[in-house]
Amino acid sequence: METSKTINPIAKDTAVNKEGKNIAVISYITIIGLIIAFVMNNDKKDAFASYHIKQSLGMAATGIALGIVGLIPILGWIINILGIFILLYMWIMGLVNAINEKTKPVPILGKKYEEWLKNIG
Repeated sequence: METSKTINPIAKDTAVNKEGKNIAVISYITIIGLIIAFVMNNDKKDAFASYHIKQSLGMAATGIALGIVGLIPILGWIINILGIFILLYMWIMGLVNAINEKTKPVPILGKKYEEWLKNIG
């Protein structure tokens, strides 16, 4: 007779320390928060915080690109408005992942951010 192991649904894949979680959450709070999180993580090099800093940095770069596209009359404005709503959705999901201690890419561009920013930090 086989005995089944009880699996704890709250158990996480990796242990995330409280400071790393705090840094990850801070990275999603404005550009200033991203800079603060980067500086805070510079000494400790927490993997969880680094992951979310990279995701947040990717979204910040996307926001800057959307701002530049928004300078183009009419078509650029439309792309900018749609892009901002998509970016807002990605930001909310990234923040929720950081709060829930998940190392999961943000929707739509998260995998690309992992690829593009793999050599940072």
